[in-house]
Amino acid sequence: PFPTLTAIAAATSTLRIGTFVLNAGFYKPALLARDATALRDLSEGRFDLGLGAGYVREEFEAAELPFPSARDRIDYLRHTTEYLKEHAPDIPILIAGNGDRLLTVAARTADIIGLTGGDHVEGDPLADRISFVRNAAGDRFDQLQLNIAVTAMPAPGSEMPILNVPRHFLPGLSDEELLRHPGVLSGSVSAMADHIRGLRDKYGISYVIVQIAHAEAFGKVIAELR
Repeated sequence: PFPTLTAIAAATSTLRIGTFVLNAGFYKPALLARDATALRDLSEGRFDLGLGAGYVREEFEAAELPFPSARDRIDYLRHTTEYLKEHAPDIPILIAGNGDRLLTVAARTADIIGLTGGDHVEGDPLADRISFVRNAAGDRFDQLQLNIAVTAMPAPGSEMPILNVPRHFLPGLSDEELLRHPGVLSGSVSAMADHIRGLRDKYGISYVIVQIAHAEAFGKVIAELR
């Protein structure tokens, strides 16, 4: 993605740019740091580096790379993040995930925690994951920024979200359950804005990402939030 991000950085002056998320297993830390610092300099500090451990076997196979165990993938993510924090400490790092081991790495090394909202809707899985991050981060929790990705929102002229993306990532949930997921927006523009405010007020989430297909529609939500 770095050529595309470079073009965006060169064509803009205030827009923040970032990755959501790079598969750390595809990169040597030193080479990733080289590209990331070059983009940081070109963008004058407007770059956030999003990283993940990688979980899709087919992506590794397509890249002609071995598919390590989950433990090894997360260990490599930690190694990569620690290298970047040493050699490019001013680049904010986002790590996204849901499991205990990955969120422990994120809590101890990242600047931004990407929360998935959980894979069930009983109780309050988002609050549970944030509590886990808080405990793992210790004294540095107050320095962290919490992020969530919006995976579905209504098409223009409708108040019902298109659920194709969350259905793919959360196949165990019914459509009714998906509508209650914190990463799914529904209703009027005002209702969606209230949902975003609720994420901030209840959970402390201040960093929201939307799918590119929703960018224009979410612009109306941003206007309502202002």
